[in-house]
Amino acid sequence: MPESDPLLFDYDLPRELIAQEPLANRADARLMVVDRESQSLSHWYVRDLPELLRAGDRLVLNDTKVLHATLAGTRLKTGGAWQGLFLSAEPSGDWRIVCKTRGTLEPFEKVALVDRENREAEQLWLLEKLSEGQWLARPESGRPLDEVLARVGRVPLPHYIRDGKMVDDDVARYQTVFARKPGAVAAPTAGLHFTQPLLRQIEGVGVEFAPVTLHVGLGTFRPIKADAVENHTMHAEWGELLPAAAEGINRTKSQGGRVVAVGTTAVRTLETAAQHAAEGQAVAPWSGDTSLFIRPPHEFRAVDALMTNFHFPRTTLLLLVQAFGGVDLVRAAYREAIKERYRFYSYGDAMLIV
Repeated sequence: MPESDPLLFDYDLPRELIAQEPLANRADARLMVVDRESQSLSHWYVRDLPELLRAGDRLVLNDTKVLHATLAGTRLKTGGAWQGLFLSAEPSGDWRIVCKTRGTLEPFEKVALVDRENREAEQLWLLEKLSEGQWLARPESGRPLDEVLARVGRVPLPHYIRDGKMVDDDVARYQTVFARKPGAVAAPTAGLHFTQPLLRQIEGVGVEFAPVTLHVGLGTFRPIKADAVENHTMHAEWGELLPAAAEGINRTKSQGGRVVAVGTTAVRTLETAAQHAAEGQAVAPWSGDTSLFIRPPHEFRAVDALMTNFHFPRTTLLLLVQAFGGVDLVRAAYREAIKERYRFYSYGDAMLIV
């Protein structure tokens, strides 16, 4: 069966295994260790990472911060309900959004945005319909982006968690403890398992850290619908690897330590940076958009181990994991996770591929 066959990255999941809430203590999530050398699977917890990592390793963490990007409001023209998702801001200050409502939206319509108490808090002009269902929009107040989203935005939970309906606790729970740079419309979910005490314990065994940034966009989660995987179009996401982080990663590699990527977003950032590296270097400083599509077979230049959550079938995320762990071994790991009733997706459990 060719590796582009969708059946290789498809599986059936009982709905009750889709986690609706995170654990009270993030680090109590289960952690399946997938050993590529021995082709074995073993069962641990995220809190066991200080035992599983070793001195000289470097943990790479995506420091993107999730925006309160989900919007709700009313079309002033019709009084109909309107829903939107902020994607990015243009240099002009205009917004790129996707939205849905009953009926047909027209350019220069105005939407009244409401806050979480359903009070009108901003008005939004829909200026121009763009490709792929996107709109160019402009908030009427002209206030700074972070101020407007703080007033009217909601946590952009994926639809499989309570139909996307946030509760107040999600504001903290759907954000990593090391989030620094606003720009994502979805969390880098492998990072949600870490607590500050766990990070200190990991540092205590001699593990170093390096930040990367990849602002997670909607395209990351789009299912692959093309008959052949290679015909799938990846959406670009903005990422960055700063010089100090690149230097630390190269030093770790040269000294025989492992570069452990936390999440598929960290992998894509590192492997994009690897494409810019000089001979003898694993990565180079880099900043810009990446549409790197990692799928089997892929030669990994920067990443030695990967911690990741369990991903939706027929997605580029699952293909990336298969490229790193091996198609057959990752498929076996998913079967084992279902059998052992691991919790799946954003608020679920994780695996560590070594």
